[in-house]
Amino acid sequence: MEALVLPGTLDALDPIADYIKMAAQEAGLDSRATYRLRLAVDEIATNIITHGYAEAGCEGNIEIAAILDAKSLTIHLEDTGITYDPSRAIATEEETILKPLADRPIGGLGVYLAIQGVNRFIYEREGNRNRNIFVVYRDPA
Repeated sequence: MEALVLPGTLDALDPIADYIKMAAQEAGLDSRATYRLRLAVDEIATNIITHGYAEAGCEGNIEIAAILDAKSLTIHLEDTGITYDPSRAIATEEETILKPLADRPIGGLGVYLAIQGVNRFIYEREGNRNRNIFVVYRDPA
């Protein structure tokens, strides 16, 4: 699939979701895997838009690309916002889950819960770009 470049605003979330649905359909993912992938990408894209751009006083684009091979569907989500490594949030959110329910703050588990829905998640920082990589394995049947 051809990559898609969108402005880093909340208006980009629907086209990103549509892109994920098309890529998942091409990959032959079932509805559950498609939903989980869409949730993971939406969570990270929302964080890019709200924290990486808007709260930081920056503007920029989000680029999304799908790579399909015999074993997996890989989604690359890239931006030029402030450096943000979701894997650090995952570690903090994992600690929160281990606390008793009464000691947990409300919210703050979005990244952790979303990333649990994909087979692999990788974060890279290259130059001024954040690259979030989501991998979902295709059904071998």
